[in-house]
Amino acid sequence: MDYYDPMVQSHRFRTALLTAALLAASTTVWAQSGDQEHPASTEAATLPDPGAQLDAELFYEIFLGELTTRSGDPGAGYSLMLEAARRSGDSALYRRAADIALQARSGDYALAAARAWKEAQPQSREANRYTLQILIALNRIGETPELLRQELAQIPPASKAAALSALPQMYGRASDKTLAANVVEQALADELRHPATGPAAWTALGRMRLAAGNKAGALDAARRALALDGASEVAMPLALELMEEGVREAESLVTAHLAKQPAPELRTAYARVLLSQQRYPAARQQLETVTRDKPDFREAWLALATLQLQDNRLPDAEKSLQRYIELANAATSDPDLQRRSLTQAYLLYAQLAEKKKDYTAAESWLARIDNAEEMLSAQRRRASLLAQQGKIADARALLRGLPGHTPAQTRLKLQAEVQLLQELRWYKEALAVQTELVAQNPDDNELVYDQAMLAEKTGDTVMMEQLLRQLMARQPDFHHAYNALGYSLAERGLRLEEAKGLIAKALEYAPGDPFITDSLGWVEFRLGNNTEALRLLTAAFKTRPDAEIAAHLGEVLWSTGDRARATSVWREGLRLNPDNETLKDTLKRLGAKP
Repeated sequence: MDYYDPMVQSHRFRTALLTAALLAASTTVWAQSGDQEHPASTEAATLPDPGAQLDAELFYEIFLGELTTRSGDPGAGYSLMLEAARRSGDSALYRRAADIALQARSGDYALAAARAWKEAQPQSREANRYTLQILIALNRIGETPELLRQELAQIPPASKAAALSALPQMYGRASDKTLAANVVEQALADELRHPATGPAAWTALGRMRLAAGNKAGALDAARRALALDGASEVAMPLALELMEEGVREAESLVTAHLAKQPAPELRTAYARVLLSQQRYPAARQQLETVTRDKPDFREAWLALATLQLQDNRLPDAEKSLQRYIELANAATSDPDLQRRSLTQAYLLYAQLAEKKKDYTAAESWLARIDNAEEMLSAQRRRASLLAQQGKIADARALLRGLPGHTPAQTRLKLQAEVQLLQELRWYKEALAVQTELVAQNPDDNELVYDQAMLAEKTGDTVMMEQLLRQLMARQPDFHHAYNALGYSLAERGLRLEEAKGLIAKALEYAPGDPFITDSLGWVEFRLGNNTEALRLLTAAFKTRPDAEIAAHLGEVLWSTGDRARATSVWREGLRLNPDNETLKDTLKRLGAKP
């Protein structure tokens, strides 16, 4: 027979109340997944241990705080939860109060909860981290040095390097990048001096300086990192990034480290930077070293095959691709991962077969690609195959029929069509498609530049100059525009002094660029300054062996009577690119047969 027992009913009430509170908490999502405005939020609240000695009033406060938050009144829920946290001193409740405020996009209230938590528990690493992350999210960077210093002091030594490496990303959204770098440098004072943590600390600081546009400071940081530990590779990504940003001095840091026979990953990364700078012979040398010293490092074989294919060394490229595929097949038992790793090799094999005019083999390699992310590349190659067989309308239809539901997809489709038409030398049709592209992306300077270059190909030099002048006005440091217009004027023998000034301006923005140096050499030749032209073109060809530069250098040599050397340079240019129009036109015009 049931009967009423006040003690039992009170226990049941408390248990039911706590269960309801926990249920409410467990079904609440505090922040959107991946929302960086909520740096410290969690997916579900963590309430006090149900076994803890908490009074009914505190239970009720937690319960009511959850219910009011879920019912659309986060302000009241926040107040109740923060009061519960202050009365109980429980970390989970402080965290929950901050999360409610973050969910409501109220950064100041979240900061107030985090600071109350830190004041109540000054040695709590979690409270310190919450406060630090919220301040960074609020862009209150100047208030973070002490918090960052405490966070670093509490990190276990084994995890310190990884934490230091994450600092640039942590402060990445700061609006004042210079202030962020200075604040982190202040907080890292001890770490920067310590031999064990110094390399990682200086590297992190260098990346932040680079983000702030301080290339000299970033280079100094890389040097200091290496001074503390010359054998460490931690500063090498920074040095490579500086190389990509045009800091020449950074390359000596990389090459000095490479002399110590570092990991093949570093040498391959260096080769990729050289490739991005179009320094193909140097990149090939690095990749050949990797494949010789570490023949089972498959990434190097793929990069080397790409270079060999570009140089028309087809047998070598095929051997490198075969080796890459062997290593890729042996590397993993995951079929999906294996297919993804082989996609680029199949594309290169198709391109190799295409160069051999073996279209059936090319299509068979493309048919092996079923990776959705690479289907555009596969279809572009299919379109090229169709075009080379005279089926140009089918090739264009294939590209136009690709999925294009987003602006980015539409852009890629149109760019693929422009590339195809350029390869066919259908410049008027390519210009029409490029104009369509620019109409959809009117603020994209790169697309406008490409439109100008196609206008020149069609013979519309007035349109070309208008577009290039427009680019100079919109982006004064767009050096390609100055160089293109200066070279075009020199090529046509027009306004040569103006052309020289334009090209010199381009070199101010991109000092040492071999193609701009080539343009300057060419305009000097047009002006009759053969000695200076020869000096500039020789330097450009040494820096960047290229068929077009070879055409210019060879012509200057030919005109000065050094026909043997001219023939040698042209022969090298043909080896690099036998289809280069400028070189072929030069040889035809001069009646030269290298």
